[in-house]
Amino acid sequence: MTDLARIARNNFVIIGRAGMDLYPEPPGTKTEEATQFFACLGGSSANIGVAITRHGGAAALVTSVADDAIGRFSVNQLTNYGIDTKHVKSVGGEARNTLAVVETRVEDHQSVIYRNGAADFQMTVEDVEAVDYSAYGALITTGTVLAAEPSRSAAFRAFDLARQAGLPLIFDVDYRPYSWPSPEVAAETYSRAGAVCDVIVGNDVEFDFMAGGADKGLDKARDLARSGAGIVVYKMGENGAFTLTRDDEFRTGIYSVAALKPTGAGDAFMGGFIASLAAGLDLRESVFRGSACAAIVVTRVGCAPAMPTTSELEEFLSSHPGPTNP
Repeated sequence: MTDLARIARNNFVIIGRAGMDLYPEPPGTKTEEATQFFACLGGSSANIGVAITRHGGAAALVTSVADDAIGRFSVNQLTNYGIDTKHVKSVGGEARNTLAVVETRVEDHQSVIYRNGAADFQMTVEDVEAVDYSAYGALITTGTVLAAEPSRSAAFRAFDLARQAGLPLIFDVDYRPYSWPSPEVAAETYSRAGAVCDVIVGNDVEFDFMAGGADKGLDKARDLARSGAGIVVYKMGENGAFTLTRDDEFRTGIYSVAALKPTGAGDAFMGGFIASLAAGLDLRESVFRGSACAAIVVTRVGCAPAMPTTSELEEFLSSHPGPTNP
């Protein structure tokens, strides 16, 4: 296992997608009834990068975007959030950025995601070989980057190069079935990735999938923690989370809030969790702060613009009665 203390450098290279999210306005509006929309940065890896920069960390994104207005919108948004875009490549042809239409409502919520010919899947081995991994404290990626070629091979090459440079590998499972050619390919690829990563974060459904069956996910998470991963976080929605290491495990609750929408919580958790580890907080406190970030985001419109700053997180923690007892 790589030394996780390097995370304290608070400077991360993130592999994965950036795109555009459209939210029907005003909040609560159903998409089919909307006449106006709010546009913002989207994509899980981009959102995690925003979350980290909001907490004072540094982040660089490695991805491909379409050479069109939506691709340029995505790059402009990344720049506005302070994310380093020197490894964001524009690609021509028929490749297109991810576009998501996401409702700000919990009841009868709809998220419609367009990823046909996704530009981020055009990331190549040459792209990741151009990165100076020694400049960073850790590599973060989400599982979506592994769903298609050439992005899949590029990601595994990045894992190898980052490992050679001494970087911890941080993996958000982020299983999206519509991106994969088959469940079998996804399961095999996720298992390969999980075997080499140092920090693994996913929900119960994702771990069940990795384990090959319902109610097997927690045992899979424990196996990963015992066999090499330094930290595994097994999230269970409103039921909190198990956090597992080689020698210990503990369970935590959630911060209950009146949610506006169900999306963005996972990216907020990852950003807040990693930023807290980088700040030197212990594992349990880092999990709680990640959970608090997730709670904040679901009360706001958007994902990237909803990510809390450190001061907003502190204000939330000081005013909230505290997490549930799991």
